[in-house]
Amino acid sequence: MDSLLTAADGALRTLFAKPRATERTPAHGMAEAELDAAQKKLAGALMRVNHVGEVCAQALYSAQAAVTRDPQLRAHLQTAAQEEMDHLAWTQQRLDALGARPSLLNPLWFAGAFALGLATAKISDRASLGFVVETENQVAAHLQSHLERLPEQDKASRAVVARMKEDEERHAAQARASGALTLPAPARAAMRAAAKVMTTTAHYL
Repeated sequence: MDSLLTAADGALRTLFAKPRATERTPAHGMAEAELDAAQKKLAGALMRVNHVGEVCAQALYSAQAAVTRDPQLRAHLQTAAQEEMDHLAWTQQRLDALGARPSLLNPLWFAGAFALGLATAKISDRASLGFVVETENQVAAHLQSHLERLPEQDKASRAVVARMKEDEERHAAQARASGALTLPAPARAAMRAAAKVMTTTAHYL
């Protein structure tokens, strides 16, 4: 019950409270670039998609931490969740700086990610970690594509995305080292398809 209450509190904080980072944004001290309207719109849309990814990360890790009975794994998941909360705060800061808004569908994204995290965690801890590995691998690849699309002069957004990519790759490596199962190819393909729907929708909404 305590774990579920903690998860519910995390959901409310993620969706309705201003996220607070424990570490300073990688964009600290960088001047805002002078972007034309199209560049600013693109940067804002990409950072909105990244913000959605961090909303989903909070849901995923909180669901898995609520289910696992392994105290060491729970501590690991909670540490990763705090780092993802930093990402959430950093992407929110970039949205504010770019005059963009978060996705209107964040409650839906959170609920979907929480349900998936809960389902895999109930199978086994190794399956749960396998889901983390595949999720983080896909997110890292997605962030790399954003580095290729963000305006070159928007160094603040690029610094945030580059740091996030490093952290996601580390989370995947840690989960793999902890004994993660390799998900079957159909499951990985389904995750990619779901992510495509989410990112395409969040780009605009």
